[in-house]
Amino acid sequence: MDRISAIRNVEDALREFENGDADLAATERRVAAVLRTYATEFDGDDDVFRAVGDDAVDGTVVVAPSEPAARERVLAVSGVDSDEGHPSDGENGEDDPESLEFDVDRV
Repeated sequence: MDRISAIRNVEDALREFENGDADLAATERRVAAVLRTYATEFDGDDDVFRAVGDDAVDGTVVVAPSEPAARERVLAVSGVDSDEGHPSDGENGEDDPESLEFDVDRV
């Protein structure tokens, strides 16, 4: 699915919601499915990666040029500050990037 198709599918889902033809839960599922399909079929210069590991990042999907870049993006979008060596908001280091254990796999 290319970007334009994804945008059109999201617009269709929003239109159905606005017209009362779909409820919020159905619209959320449809938009998530569009995004998931777009991400797994992404046809850009970068690759799509999924994080597998600690709950704070498990299942996070990002687009990145390499595995190290993907790890950094996973940390960034998960709210874990990868530039500092201390927890961003956890009490026992659970949000400390040094304590997170995860791998990134190409999707």
